[in-house]
Amino acid sequence: MVIKVFKSLEYHFVFDMSNGFFARWGKNKEDDPEFSPFGPEILDLELSTICHRGCKFCYKSNMAQGKNMSFDTFKIIFDKFPKQLTQIAFGVGDIDANPDLWKIMDYCREKGVIPNITINGERMTSELYDKLSRVCGAVAVSLYNKNTCYGAVQELISRGMKQVNIHCLLAHENYSNCLEVLSDRATDKQLEGLNAVVYLCLKPKGKRNTFGMVSREDFKTLINKAVATKLPFGFDSCTASNFLKAVQYKPNFEQYKIMSEPCESTLFSYFVNVDGIGFPCSFADEKYGGVSIIRCKDFIKDVWDHQETKQFRMNVMINKDENGCRMCPIYNLEMEE
Repeated sequence: MVIKVFKSLEYHFVFDMSNGFFARWGKNKEDDPEFSPFGPEILDLELSTICHRGCKFCYKSNMAQGKNMSFDTFKIIFDKFPKQLTQIAFGVGDIDANPDLWKIMDYCREKGVIPNITINGERMTSELYDKLSRVCGAVAVSLYNKNTCYGAVQELISRGMKQVNIHCLLAHENYSNCLEVLSDRATDKQLEGLNAVVYLCLKPKGKRNTFGMVSREDFKTLINKAVATKLPFGFDSCTASNFLKAVQYKPNFEQYKIMSEPCESTLFSYFVNVDGIGFPCSFADEKYGGVSIIRCKDFIKDVWDHQETKQFRMNVMINKDENGCRMCPIYNLEMEE
């Protein structure tokens, strides 16, 4: 067991690098800080924009031709970040697109940061599964094709990985898959040992993206079915407000509220794209100018306390719904009846 600890007068955390357990508090254990004054706990980092799938709903509009971030560039960016960074969630399309992927992940481990990644399950080999299970804390497999996805999940679990998730796009056009994966989770032996099914809220972003959001009623149906399975499930933070509205009349609402983490961009997380430009989150690059991480001299002063970052942070902290849930300051993600 390796524990990463950060202490200050008004902000503390404990992170178990072996299982992902994380606890944060402020001046005392009852104090819940609004944001980390010392930089992000989690970084989302785009290592490649190359993806052969060319999905029409891709918010990045990625294609088979694209860019990779080099190992040398990654090191420059990584070394700019404060030492309390705990995890990096790497963004890629094709698993074999960036030849420096494994050097980058090994470097993270050497520096005491846990690398995580989402894969599409395609172009995989036994060697690649071995590498992922060796170096990653968590791996998510996107649900595009059930056979491909479930097969990838089984390969990772068979290598002893405990934090294997399925990522499923929560969109009207994909709603049947959202329901089916819950049934499959309970019956398909390939999914025995799966950590959780995680639903990702559709965002109205991307030149090719023509998908629509699910209705509030369909969302409630999905939640009820997920709860009935008595198996772990989750949502991205973008879905938190809709989730709490859907369960607000359930007897265990307060428990759901404690377990729901709304938008944490610029509060506890940050995003850097393949060019080394930082944004509040991966969906903000069309709305904000961005900050160069490569050229910054002092991350806290030049990036974390940059006017653009502080403006987003202020907007997300004051923009709350009736349940006190932080709302996205960029997109209207509220589901309609």
